[in-house]
Amino acid sequence: MIKKPTKILVVDDEQDILELIRHALNKEGFEVFVCANGQQAVEKTKKINPDLILMDVMMPIMDGMEACRQIKDAPETSNIPVIFLTARSEEFAELAGFEAGADDYISKPIRARVLISRIKAILRRQSPSQIEDVLKMELGDLVIDRERFNVGYKGQLLQFPRKEFELLSFLASKPGRVFSRDEILENVWGNEVLVVDRTIDVHVRKIREKLDDKFIYTVKGVGYKFES
Repeated sequence: MIKKPTKILVVDDEQDILELIRHALNKEGFEVFVCANGQQAVEKTKKINPDLILMDVMMPIMDGMEACRQIKDAPETSNIPVIFLTARSEEFAELAGFEAGADDYISKPIRARVLISRIKAILRRQSPSQIEDVLKMELGDLVIDRERFNVGYKGQLLQFPRKEFELLSFLASKPGRVFSRDEILENVWGNEVLVVDRTIDVHVRKIREKLDDKFIYTVKGVGYKFES
């Protein structure tokens, strides 16, 4: 059986950026489609059903935020991961992107190696071989609902930022297994070069604070594990 190439839709109104990304992705064996604004992206997504979308934020006719919302709101395209590409690096812009439904966020200028690494990490997380069949995990007082992207603890619904949720969900997918820091970085952050070990520690601390210092345990010199 011949495996079909992964389809990636690249959306940007700057032709030179489109060509740069197209060249980098073609070298990796991806099938690349391009368009120049958000409206075209919504229409193209319905036609080709890409495996992943790279989308600029600031574009004419329809910007990336609105296009992402429409793609995520449509049942037939809601599961397609979207990575925003933007020159805006302010925290509020990143938060707005995640609120619109983005799965990741990369600031321009684009570095090809970082981009490819992040794409592959997200595609691995989307792959059936990497995702547990159980979308809702009930672990004692803790309930992790991957479909609705929320966490319940002792009967209360808790607010978890995206990365905290992904980290908790990743560790809980295999209770008892010790994950190294490298494994966590690759699967949750996609080997982003700006992310350091300390970032994992901070996220773990915040998760523990919300869950009464339970569930996630440190294995010195190795990494972290989840125990229910």
